[in-house]
Amino acid sequence: MRQPIDRNKYIITFIITAIIFAGMLYVNNILDQKRFGDTKAIQDQISLDLLSSETQFNLLKETSCKNVDGSILSKELNSLATKLTYLEANDSGSKSAELIYLKKYYSLLEIKDSLLMKQLSQKCSSNPISVLYFYGDKKDCPACEDMSYVLTHLREQYPELRIYSFDTNLNLSAIDTLKSIYKIDERKLPAIVYNDDSYTGFKSIEEMKNIIPDLKKLDKIQEDKKAAEAKTKTNGDKATTSGGAL
Repeated sequence: MRQPIDRNKYIITFIITAIIFAGMLYVNNILDQKRFGDTKAIQDQISLDLLSSETQFNLLKETSCKNVDGSILSKELNSLATKLTYLEANDSGSKSAELIYLKKYYSLLEIKDSLLMKQLSQKCSSNPISVLYFYGDKKDCPACEDMSYVLTHLREQYPELRIYSFDTNLNLSAIDTLKSIYKIDERKLPAIVYNDDSYTGFKSIEEMKNIIPDLKKLDKIQEDKKAAEAKTKTNGDKATTSGGAL
């Protein structure tokens, strides 16, 4: 004989399941709102940074060479790059219209900065260390992500290094012109351009230093500085010891 169905048990189970489902929807909605708020705040800040950078460009064009600090603009661009990286990471691969717009604007800003640096180098007889980096989507260019990590490390280690990154998938004529000038083949990404020479494929930190000898010169300067400081400290310790012996 079949036992009677305990309807109360099923009703309670249904109610508990509905409460859990509703709770999950509520929490997910809260998280989505927070992500949207963070993204909107960053977009607003990027707009201000872009305007600030354009103003800096105009100021630097008119300033004297002795007042030019090559790290000013690179810090600004690095800050924007970090914010765009955050937006890309939180874009869920959908490539929103806002993100694409900001990436295009940023790319134009980079090109403008590189042209300004060339003008300043001619005007001030300086030699900025600049690299153009062309990359694509992860699915089309699996090595691009690793290459980005290498370049990020170098940029953090050498404030003098200026890295201009360009997404080859952006429908932007200025980037297409750069690809044409430097013969960039999208089938051979990632691609690096230094001193008008192009290099394709993943490059390690050491390989990048071989491509950019100035980085090794900076390493030597830093090593000499540390050696001089260590020597000064050793001489100071000896003097203190000698003084104590007296």
